[in-house]
Amino acid sequence: MAEVITMPRLSDTMTEGKVAKWHKKVGDKVKEGDILAEIETDKAVQDFESEIEGTLLYVGVEEGAAAAVDSVLAIIGNEGEDISGLTGGAAAPSAASEETKSEEQPKAETVETASAEVPAGVEVITMPRLSDTMTEGKVAKWHKNVGDTVKEGDLLAEIETDKAVQDFESEFNGVLLKQGVEEGGASPVDTVLAIIGPAGTDISSVGAPKSAAPASEKPAEQKAEAKTEEKAAPAANTSSSDRVAISPLAKKMAQDKGVDINSVQGSGENGRIVKKDIENYQPAAKSAASAPAASAAAQVAVNFVQGEDTETPNSQVRNIIAKRLSESKFSAPHYYLMVEINMDKAIEARKEINSIPDTKISFNDMIIKATAIALRKHPQVNSSWAGDKIIHRGNINVGVAVAIPDGLVVPVLKNTDQMSYTQISAAVKDMASRAKNKGLKANEMEGSTFSISNLGMFGIETFTSIINQPNSAILSVGAIIEKPIVKNGQIVVGNTMKLSLACDHRVVDGATGAQFLQTLRTYLENPLTLLL
Repeated sequence: MAEVITMPRLSDTMTEGKVAKWHKKVGDKVKEGDILAEIETDKAVQDFESEIEGTLLYVGVEEGAAAAVDSVLAIIGNEGEDISGLTGGAAAPSAASEETKSEEQPKAETVETASAEVPAGVEVITMPRLSDTMTEGKVAKWHKNVGDTVKEGDLLAEIETDKAVQDFESEFNGVLLKQGVEEGGASPVDTVLAIIGPAGTDISSVGAPKSAAPASEKPAEQKAEAKTEEKAAPAANTSSSDRVAISPLAKKMAQDKGVDINSVQGSGENGRIVKKDIENYQPAAKSAASAPAASAAAQVAVNFVQGEDTETPNSQVRNIIAKRLSESKFSAPHYYLMVEINMDKAIEARKEINSIPDTKISFNDMIIKATAIALRKHPQVNSSWAGDKIIHRGNINVGVAVAIPDGLVVPVLKNTDQMSYTQISAAVKDMASRAKNKGLKANEMEGSTFSISNLGMFGIETFTSIINQPNSAILSVGAIIEKPIVKNGQIVVGNTMKLSLACDHRVVDGATGAQFLQTLRTYLENPLTLLL
């Protein structure tokens, strides 16, 4: 029986998707895991793979066109199957597609000619909007220079947004004729980033922003060096070799299961990891101690020179951090609750868990797990203020603050309450490591419903944090301190840890926050209760 495939919602803010490219045509055989199309969302272009097998009978959205989320994207079924009831008696998709293309082609040509005198074969690439809040992007690094040959899929540049540094790939073949933004420079979204076309094409008629001047000052020099730089380009591309070819569905499954995608062998096109690879994955036996530790990162070191003031230009990340934290602190009425927890039983539980072969978890992993389970019992704390209403989140997604040289980022563990200790540990190590190398994607730092900040590794006993909007609370975790405590009327040596909960009073009342901390305290002081 034919299956209707609808336009997927690939991000929390997506309302419509654009089909950047179809990988299958009407009449083609489709297998589970095959790439059907590339869908352009409001944040990025993502591969969309089929979850069913059959023949592609109908294409609901032509290549280059957009459609609302949940509208018909395609229909897959048995060859020759009647699908008129599913398409509302629509004409054959191939014919309709050809008619539409022939009608729209003149319009596209007219717009292109009218908007700018772009020579034939030349493509103007604009600064992409890589996140829903991005207004400008900074070119952290160019991987291609003027005069270099560019192929579809080649890494053009690294773009620093308000959330992360992301690789930006070319969708065209040709020669890089112009860099619209110099390396280290910033430009608003939709302004000229680069121009690609046939070698030697005159692009003087194509407008460019002022920031493009440095890139065009030495065109002759750059062309003369082109051959040498072409040899260096592949080496530059190796910086992105850590990027694993994986479908969005498989990536989500890997995160949920705590699977290291770098150790998975892909069976899809060009070694791409698909759904069945994650389902069938069997981890190789290895010591967990060999996993890279998520060491804490400090701010970029500044050299001290006696009697001389120096300046450090703000990165895009630090500017946005300053803006967001100021908005949070001045708009959300913060208050703070603090509690001291006896960690003796948690220490014993961690030792027992880590005695299991190939298992190594941290106290932070235990706190994340306990927090997620506590949020189940106190959904008000897992809520957000939205002006005239409070949104109670249906998923528990815990953001974990990670220090990087440019400031602070908060990668998000999706559906944390459903993750095991080992899954949490693997995910935190992976994201913390990639955060320090600016390898996190924007969608890995979105959608948090609660946040945790831990400075215990620095020996900090207690501190308070600013709420990470749109969350309504953030938990600050201090160090475990060995000190005298009173137990059963006797003074004994114990291990304690202080927690501080910052709450948005518009959403979380004092009693609600206190009850949440009581539940969290119970879970940490008696880890076995997490199993109930």
